[in-house]
Amino acid sequence: MKIFSKAQIYSGDALTAERQNITSTELMERAGTQIFNWMHMRMQGAQVPIHVFCGIGNNGGDGLVLARHLITHGYNVYTYIINYSDKRSKDFLINYDRIKNTTKKWPTLLKCTEDFPEIHANDIIVDAVFGIGLNRPVDNWVKKLFQHFKVSKAFTMSVDIPSGLYTDKPVEDKEAVVYAGFTLSFASPKLVFFLPETAKYTVQWEILDIGLDPEYLYTTETEAELIGKHEVLPNYMPREKFSHKGQFGHALIIGGSYGKIGAVTLASRAALSVGAGLVSAYVPKCGYVPLQASFPEAMVITDPNEEKITTINFEIEPTVIGFGIGVGTDAKTVTAFEAFLKTNKLPLVIDADGLNILAKKKALLKLLPEFSVLTPHPKELERLVGAWKDDFEKLKKAKAFSKKYSIILVIKGANTITVFNEKLFVNTTGNPGLATAGSGDVLTGIVTGLISQGYHHSVAAIFGVYLHGKSADIAVEDFGYQSLIASHVIEYLGEAFIDLFKQPEQPPQQQDTEQAQEK
Repeated sequence: MKIFSKAQIYSGDALTAERQNITSTELMERAGTQIFNWMHMRMQGAQVPIHVFCGIGNNGGDGLVLARHLITHGYNVYTYIINYSDKRSKDFLINYDRIKNTTKKWPTLLKCTEDFPEIHANDIIVDAVFGIGLNRPVDNWVKKLFQHFKVSKAFTMSVDIPSGLYTDKPVEDKEAVVYAGFTLSFASPKLVFFLPETAKYTVQWEILDIGLDPEYLYTTETEAELIGKHEVLPNYMPREKFSHKGQFGHALIIGGSYGKIGAVTLASRAALSVGAGLVSAYVPKCGYVPLQASFPEAMVITDPNEEKITTINFEIEPTVIGFGIGVGTDAKTVTAFEAFLKTNKLPLVIDADGLNILAKKKALLKLLPEFSVLTPHPKELERLVGAWKDDFEKLKKAKAFSKKYSIILVIKGANTITVFNEKLFVNTTGNPGLATAGSGDVLTGIVTGLISQGYHHSVAAIFGVYLHGKSADIAVEDFGYQSLIASHVIEYLGEAFIDLFKQPEQPPQQQDTEQAQEK
């Protein structure tokens, strides 16, 4: 699913009006009606007080359309105009007149804190104050209104985007943003729904189709894309009846040190479980017995040193190499890695201490083969690209880093983002259960195993992140967040593959629908 920018959404609106020969007012009517349809299907006439707070721009106009339809269908509606400026958009004014002609209960004008209405916990708030066009700080009294929403504990639904949130820059005042329980977003989710600093402002979101020009939506290239089942499924490579292991590559996992052989075991198991034909592990001598005993499917090559890797020398011909898990940053290990990079031409997946070595000796980055995959968590990323002030600067730095070194960057997090060719691929799978030791080692193995089978490095990264998260999503149903461990993610990879071809048993938002009906 594409994630359109603010400018692209505006262009889509204008082009739709032109190609479909409709006015912007008619497009607003369409948007507000879709919000009403969404609410009406879930509420079925329930007489819960609904407080619709409208700004004086186009987002407020959407809110007025919604309020008008709610009123004409007999709902218990209270409509408010947030008078934060003397300017009104044309379409807002048109719909303001329409609602006044619909009901004798005209919208209430709010100009200061003394005007705030009483809201109870069992009421519903519709936030249609600011949309994606917000470009200045929120007035102090409006900020207090948003805090009034929060204190009321009423279910809050935002129109298109939580008010006070920008689409393309960080929030200046964290308390001047609406905390939405649900956001109905037009045409596309917003990138800020998935960034650590701003995702907290909406618990759930859903896309409403307001009939924007389909050709525009299909042909327009976006900076970011949301990755789910439908996006990864076309990349899946099925196996033929007469396939054999030699067709699916040989993955080599290099890593481990005394006390950290488990990391290599996890990565090796993940590489084989995701489909690599052969897997070898290159470890210090202390890892030989643990690996052979715990993972008999792997072949083991040992470094001459008992406790750490001091040389990287092997006679096999792997397809891809995963490096860094549990390897440590001893001086001899760093020297061995540097010597290896100077002669290596094979694809690389680098994680953990491999990333820390690169951060300490940045000259080594120039030795990485094109399309190497680096999988940092936030602190490892900071060591590589430098500190950032906010999530937008972080992504800017990550894209510049990826472009400079021609590598694929996997920024691990709640919504892991893969950066490639200045584009962002935002993952939708995974859960807090992955916040456990070894889950990153498993991801390294999965990506390495996919590359070994012939998946392009970027596809392997995107697909691997998806499978990693999906496996955890399936496993967590049996183990819960606290008891999920990295080994479970490996064990459920088969289920993640099978799920690619399953049809959903119920609509994705079924649970949220039931909650809305209860409200």
